[in-house]
Amino acid sequence: MVKSQLHNRYKAIVIGGSAGSFQGVVKILSNIPENFPLPIIMCLHRLKHVRHGFVEALSIKSNLEVREPYDKEGVKKGMVYLAPANYHMSLELGNYFSMSTEEMINNSRPAIDITLGSAGYVYKDRLVGILLSGANKDGALGMKRIKDRGGYTIVQDPDECMIPTMPNAALAVTEIDMKLKVDEIVKFLLDLAKLYKKY
Repeated sequence: MVKSQLHNRYKAIVIGGSAGSFQGVVKILSNIPENFPLPIIMCLHRLKHVRHGFVEALSIKSNLEVREPYDKEGVKKGMVYLAPANYHMSLELGNYFSMSTEEMINNSRPAIDITLGSAGYVYKDRLVGILLSGANKDGALGMKRIKDRGGYTIVQDPDECMIPTMPNAALAVTEIDMKLKVDEIVKFLLDLAKLYKKY
């Protein structure tokens, strides 16, 4: 890990993923300690009519509370927030969530581009954006917006992905800071958490 890229000014982690990302998300959440100092905001493609079971499946593996936030709910550290089925989830200035049922983007609602792009707008250079395996280009423009606003960007190594379309799309539109395997993403987050214990 490049230690110079780690610092304790980050305010949030945002993660996008689609086909092939579930096992990676489970591995990340099962290794993050319960005292993790940042909120983890996730937008994962999911079946719009299946509203139950997804949060429960992640909660079983996670050391942090996993929840689907409600409209206008404030973001708190040490929580895992998952975009609800069939809703776009945005971050708003003032550090709270906004939900909408506007048209699908990239045939998806929730759209990863919306969550990542709005998080980049709110947190600027205090955001880490992570994009995992997926079968379409959703998330690529969101990662570009994070990068353009000064945030730090990581994609799952395409060679490890079940379906590498999503990380490759992000690599094609912006200069991604790091390509990491899931185990390396876990180490990055654990190393980041250690910095906060020093302050």
